[in-house]
Amino acid sequence: MGDDPRPMLRPSPQLPLPDAAALDASRALVKRIEGEIGARGGWLSFAEYMHLALYSPGLGYYTGGAEKFGAAGDFVTAPSLGPLFAQTLARQVADLLGQSAPRILEFGAGGGELAGGLIAELERLGCPVEQYAILEPGPELRERQRAVIGKLAPASLGRVTWLETLPERFSGAMIANEVVDAMPVHALAWRPEGLFERGVSVENGTLAWAERPATGALLDAAKALPVTPPYASELNLAARGWMASIADCLERGALLVIDYGFPAREYYHPQRATGTLMCHYRHYAHTEPFLYPGLQDITAHVDFTALAEAGVAAGLDTLGYATQSAFLVNCGITEVLARTDAADARTYAPLATSANKLLSPAEMGELFKVLCMGRGIEARLMGFARGDRSHTL
Repeated sequence: MGDDPRPMLRPSPQLPLPDAAALDASRALVKRIEGEIGARGGWLSFAEYMHLALYSPGLGYYTGGAEKFGAAGDFVTAPSLGPLFAQTLARQVADLLGQSAPRILEFGAGGGELAGGLIAELERLGCPVEQYAILEPGPELRERQRAVIGKLAPASLGRVTWLETLPERFSGAMIANEVVDAMPVHALAWRPEGLFERGVSVENGTLAWAERPATGALLDAAKALPVTPPYASELNLAARGWMASIADCLERGALLVIDYGFPAREYYHPQRATGTLMCHYRHYAHTEPFLYPGLQDITAHVDFTALAEAGVAAGLDTLGYATQSAFLVNCGITEVLARTDAADARTYAPLATSANKLLSPAEMGELFKVLCMGRGIEARLMGFARGDRSHTL
């Protein structure tokens, strides 16, 4: 780039090129990241890099202003496919509220479709929520959520609040839909000569991978994993801490984690020797986390065994673990779909397409899982009546 003082961004011929304003924002974030790397002696853990790329104030992927969800964004989530997901999930949520308290806490509410859909459907089921709290780090996303909820459940918008931190005490239902996959992960490489943490440095003016021997709590946690070198993967210490913090505040109720991932024996399977790290940009998936920082999502699959073990260690009960397909069928997704007349093709066809994406093994049905951890919930939950895989965790 000659004398150009702007940080270098590596273009990709396979992906759409961002516009000039987006590129400028990404370069500003790279400059901030390079400053952090310099302040840390030339090396930054991948977990720290991922946190900056996703959540850096004003410039991170989830704190900037670009569209993220749905056809106009970078990826599709279950709530963005239409109302069917929220309406079906509401049946399980209503059961949980009846066993705890009429309050919901959603982590990272995305575009707001799930919140709005749940509130409206719970009203229809005769189980209105007294309060719907959303823990959302991005101010821009909060405004989008407010607008969408106001459209889907206008009479209930006054019962929706946005939080900066977890409350000290909570009873009710907690929901984390595609949240854990966006928590910063540590990247690891198991080699014959030892275990290394993969981090980020600056080489020839661009961000690049750099490795150091793993140490401390990361080394201790990695030693317990069923891995034979050579191998590369991720370890999400943040998710374990998150689950422990939830256990600290949950008095009575349950947390539903809906995300893509596996139990540990599948997560660290020999055939998955390059890990699960993935990036999403304009509906393209790729494995280059240093491409367009701030403009693309960076994710890793969820180790559901680690999540469940962290919850149990903190005093929670494992209430169920199933594929998304089994969970939604148990909750009556076919009955919800049947509420719409199939003869009304204009209305029914999009719902049927949504159902296929939610349930099909080739789409979200098998890769996405639902884990429920709780306290003080005695009755068996409908979502896990058949196909409960808790024994695989």
